[in-house]
This record gives sequence, structure tokens and C-alpha cells, in this order.
Amino acid sequence: MIRRTLLAGCMGLALMTGIAGQALAQKTTLTVGLASADTGVLDPHMNSATPGKSFMQQIFNGLVRLKPGEISPEFIEPDLAESWTASPDGKVWTFNLRKGVQCHHNFGEFTAEDAVFSLKRAATRETSTFSSDYAAFESVEAPDKYTVKITLKNAIPSLLGVVMNYHGGQMICKAAVEQMGNEAFRRRPIGTGPFAFAEYVPQQYGKLVANDLYFRGKPNFREITYRLIPSDAARDLAFQAGELDMLYARQDQTAFSRLKATPGVKALAMNPAEMSVIHLNMTMPPLDNIKVRQAIAHALDRDGIQQFRGREVSRQAVSVVPSGYVGTLANAPLLPHNVQKARELLAEAGFPNGITLKTIHTTLPGMMTFMEAVQAQLRRAGITLEITPVEHATFHQQIRQNLSQVVHFQAARFPVADVYLSQFFHSRATVGSPTGVTNFSHCKVADAEIDAARSEPDKAKQIALWHEAQRKIVTEVCAIPVNEQLQLWAIKDSLDLGYEIKGALNLGPAVLETSKFTK
Repeated sequence: MIRRTLLAGCMGLALMTGIAGQALAQKTTLTVGLASADTGVLDPHMNSATPGKSFMQQIFNGLVRLKPGEISPEFIEPDLAESWTASPDGKVWTFNLRKGVQCHHNFGEFTAEDAVFSLKRAATRETSTFSSDYAAFESVEAPDKYTVKITLKNAIPSLLGVVMNYHGGQMICKAAVEQMGNEAFRRRPIGTGPFAFAEYVPQQYGKLVANDLYFRGKPNFREITYRLIPSDAARDLAFQAGELDMLYARQDQTAFSRLKATPGVKALAMNPAEMSVIHLNMTMPPLDNIKVRQAIAHALDRDGIQQFRGREVSRQAVSVVPSGYVGTLANAPLLPHNVQKARELLAEAGFPNGITLKTIHTTLPGMMTFMEAVQAQLRRAGITLEITPVEHATFHQQIRQNLSQVVHFQAARFPVADVYLSQFFHSRATVGSPTGVTNFSHCKVADAEIDAARSEPDKAKQIALWHEAQRKIVTEVCAIPVNEQLQLWAIKDSLDLGYEIKGALNLGPAVLETSKFTK
């Protein structure tokens, strides 16, 4: 009897120890909830979707990086490059790489050869969504094993922005692409970051594991699991139930206010704000008529949209370049909300009974609710907007095929006006063209100013050129900037990411080698 009691006690103690040990082990695993069923293609040079950026930022480094938690160019610091120099004319940049950096899954040391390969790949349209960012590149060379030399056709204001840990600047490993091929690489990405790709199951999860050879040190977390939960309600319930440690929150004021009031939770409204812009394809009737485009602009109510989205979590757009960027025209001549004027312009354009427009749109909840609000506003002016909903990755594919009259694109970019203007409003970036990126409107009225600003050494003159470009684009009504939505995330207060979170250019808090649970 005594023996049986002792045995039961030992078994109970073993069970309790096992549970405690399991709980402790779980503290080295981080679980994140993303608002999508799919992250998109797992290739940093091809993926511009919000969920993909957040997922892949832990896998890759750039030659330089933004200091974690910051988004301003003034906080750029070394990453794979220990140091760099620029020639007096800004056309030749030399980067000195760290030695001994290892590619994931035994693909060898990262050297200048990998950096040259990566940048050339990022500059090639067939392998990069961001190829136009590298239009000014004349050559990329490796003078020796640990030196990268970039020669530009003309100086550009955002060189460090296109070699940092963001978009095409994320460095990949040459041997991995050559051995696996581009298609296989897009399913099993190889980088040099603190976490390595482990597994991806569409509509379920993506998994990363610690890179113990990381040059900044062995990560505290052994594993990060990104659960793909497109439903705001389901994602929120999982967070409340303790199944998630970090959450891409529902993008509205009510949900954010509730998270702020929740004990044990840090609610974050972070920059950069993604600006929602309504791009009008000016090659498709009736949008080839400027009076119709002006009518659409007058029909939209920025104040109403901000009130709908939330005063604390969004702000009204001020120009076709987001507020706070270097070179933003803060007082751009945006057309004011005026439903009567919209109806009058439609009548003058030959459409007294209104018009019907078609748009392909993502099912991503935050973006869809915005577009439904836009749809309701347009209806008051006699403009019917027919929405074809598709999954987020499909949305990105189809809008780049020039299939939609109206495109709602919500984006943030490296915060210099050149990047936004070049990607969305230069004719070189027109979708369907050999160098197409995200110019959905086929706008070309400001090409001269955008190009001139890129090579203008005088900062005041450069900003003046960017301002003039924005005036021309707004006057032509190539696109209608509406709202800037801050990044809304929530994390458990037991999670210490290792830095102060002010913003995240990759649209989700970065997990560092130093990130850990504190309790």
C-alpha cells in the first residue's frame, strides 16, 4: 500500500515535471498569426504581399539594414556589409562584407559572388518584382571575395534603400538557386538570417527554425510558426486562447481599442502606414476621360474613410506619396469631396446616368472592408463598382496582368519619394510592359521630373522636382490617394523582441536572435 502510494506519488511528480518541462520547452517556440491563407511565393525578390514580407524577413539579410524598430533612412546600419563608401559623385559604391557568414542548410559561405548574383537577379524582370528599382545600375562586381562594387549610371537618392534587408535588397545564396533552380527556391528559400526555412503548408502554416550559425549569435527561439488565419475573428480567438504569441490584428479602431484594454497584451499601431490608393487604368474607357477620373476623385470622402477605419489607427492621405517620406508634397492639390460636382462631371463626360466600373480585389479582410466603403461612396455619385474577390496571392498576379479597370493597392515603401514615384507612376513601371512593376494607371505625365530628381545633386532642387511630379500626377488624376493605415499588431507582454518597436518596414515586427520570452 505504501509502495503503491509512493509509486503514484513518483508518477505524479514525473508527470508534473514532464508538464513543467514541456511548458519550458514551449517558451522557445514563438507562434504568430497572419491574416492570410497564403504568404505568396516564398522568394524575397518576387513577393510584395504583406504576409510574405513579415514571414520572410527573418530568413534574409541585406548588405545594410534598418535598425530594428526604426523606418527612417537615418537609422541604416551594417548588416552583411561591415562598412561601405561612396565616390564623391555618388556613382560608385563599395561594400566590405563580413567574413564567415554562412548560408542556411549547408550552402556555404556568403561572399561577394553571392551578393553580385543576388543584386543582378533582383534587377532582372523575370526573377524580380522590384527590377525597376535597379534601373540606374550600370554594373555590380566582386573585385575580391569580400568586396562588392556597384557602379551607377547616375547617382540615385535611395541606393542604400535597394541594398538593405527589404524587397530586392534581401540577399540570397547563389549555390542554392543554381542547385535547386528558381522554381524550387521559391518553395524552399535559402538566406543567411537568424532563422532558416523549415516547412510551408498553404492555408495552414509556415515554419522557421533557429540558425545556430547566425553571425550575430545563436537565436533564443528554436522555432517560429506562422499560422495562416485569414479570418479576423478566428485569429483573434486563437490569440485570446493563448495559441498565438503575436498577432496581425484586425485593422480597425474597435478591435485595436479592445486589444489596448486587454491585460497582458501590448497593442501596437506602427509605421509605416500602408497607403490605400485607387489606381485608374487610363487606357480603359471610360477612365480614358479625365472628367470621369475627376468625378471619381470628387466622389471619394477621405474624412469619411478615416472615420470608418479609425482616427487612432489611420490618417488621411495627403498626396500620391505617403506622408512623412522624404520629398512628400504635404499640400498636393487633391480634389475635395463633392458628390454634386462628381455627378456634373459625369454628365459633362457623356454619362448622365452614371457609369459601371470593374475591379479585381483581394479577400484580405482589412483591404476588402476599405474597398466596400469606397464602393458605397461611389454609388452616391452614380458610379457602380463591381468587385471580383480573389485570394490575396491571385490578386497580386492578376492586377499585374493589366486585367482590372480599377486597382486598390495598399502599400508602404522605403520612405523616399523616388521609390514610390518610380514604382507606381513612371511609365517604365507600367504593368504589362517589359519593365512593368506597379504602375496600374499607365501614368506617364511626370517621367521627366522623376528621372531628373534621381540625378539631381542639389537636395532642395531634388525635392522641388519630386513636388512637381506629384502635382502633375494629382492633376492628371492617374490615381486617387485615400487613406494611410497604420500596422496594427498585438503581442503578449511576456514577449521581449529585444528592441523598441516604432515601426517595421517589412510590415511585421522582426524576430531577432535576442528575442525571447521573459516569463
